[in-house]
Amino acid sequence: MTFSAAPVLSHRLARLEPLAHAHHDDLCAAVGDLHTLWYTSIPSPDTMTAEIDRRLAQQRDDAVAPWAIVDARTGRAVGMTTYLNLDPENRRLEIGSTWLGREAQGTGVNPAVKLLLLARAFDALGCMAVEFRTHWHNHQSRTAIARLGAHQDGVLRQHKVWTDGSIRDTVVFSILDREWPSVRLGLESRVASR
Repeated sequence: MTFSAAPVLSHRLARLEPLAHAHHDDLCAAVGDLHTLWYTSIPSPDTMTAEIDRRLAQQRDDAVAPWAIVDARTGRAVGMTTYLNLDPENRRLEIGSTWLGREAQGTGVNPAVKLLLLARAFDALGCMAVEFRTHWHNHQSRTAIARLGAHQDGVLRQHKVWTDGSIRDTVVFSILDREWPSVRLGLESRVASR
C-alpha cells in the first residue's frame, strides 16, 4: 500500500473519491468566492482544470494523494483534500491543500473527512505522526485543526513567499499515533449527532 494511493473512503456524511476531471464542474460551483481570500491558495473556477492537472501529475510522481470531497447526501463534490509531504520511511504525512465550499461548512462533512483521512493514515498506513499546516492569518483553519485534537508544534516564520508577494508564516500542527485513539473518539462524537 503506497502513501500516494487515493482509494475511495466512505462515511455516511462524506465520501473521498480519487480526484478526477469528472469533479471539475461541481468543484467550480462549490468554490464560490473562496479563492479570493488572500491567505489561502484555493483554485478559482478559471484555474480548476490546471489545479486538478497539477495534483494528478504530483500523484503520478508519488508525491501526493489527492481526493475530491463529496457530500454523501447530495453526491456532489464540495471540495478537495490531499496527503502531502509523504514520508513513508519516517511514517509521516501531511493532510493539506484542503478547501470546502461554504455550503458544506458546518454540516459535519469536514470532521467526517478528517476521520476518514486520519483513520487511513494511522490504521492502514501505520503513520506515527500526521501533520497539518496553515497560514498564520487563516484563523478559521487554525481553529478547525485545533478542534480535531491536533497540537500546535510551532510557527515557521517567514516560511514562504505568497502568490501576492506577501510573506507567509506557517503554523504547524500534528497528531501522534498515541493521540489517535482520543482524537478518533472526539471526531466520532462530533459526527454522531449529524
